[in-house]
Amino acid sequence: MAYIPLPTFEEMDPETQEKARPIMEKTGGLGEIFRLLAVRKDIFFATDTMGQAYLLEETELPYRIKEAIALLVSQENSCAMCVDLHKSIARMLGLSEELVAQILQGVDAMEIPEREKELLRFCIRASRKENYKTTKEEIDALKELGYTESQIDEAVAIVGYFNYINTLSNVFGLGTEA
Repeated sequence: MAYIPLPTFEEMDPETQEKARPIMEKTGGLGEIFRLLAVRKDIFFATDTMGQAYLLEETELPYRIKEAIALLVSQENSCAMCVDLHKSIARMLGLSEELVAQILQGVDAMEIPEREKELLRFCIRASRKENYKTTKEEIDALKELGYTESQIDEAVAIVGYFNYINTLSNVFGLGTEA
């Protein structure tokens, strides 16, 4: 239960309601993170734009990598609500139950190419407070594995997005019992 009152659909700004309506029709309700973001229209739309661009649109990174980043970073940040939500999203995007379980066991448990594991390890390091210690050599190592600067940029942007969302969820007690 959130630590602050979250708006109901009726209390949301009309533009936010327009974004909420199809979700409610499809799922029967709105999650706490949606409702928290809807406290302020500007925060909601800025966050929605990032989420759409990073996670829902086809980009240079495949959905399985983007969802693995979401799950791994959320797990690293102890954001149980986001881990639970992204387990479901990963399945909706076609990730197998087996792969989702492997992701949750950690990068080394995943049966994916080693180059993808290296990108995911890098993303976990990038999610940590010591990310300022990242070196050019680490970026170059990813480039040597075949990742473009654009793909590395995208991966780090997704990491930053999940650090942001996990922070909101954790600070406001989303997904916790009253």
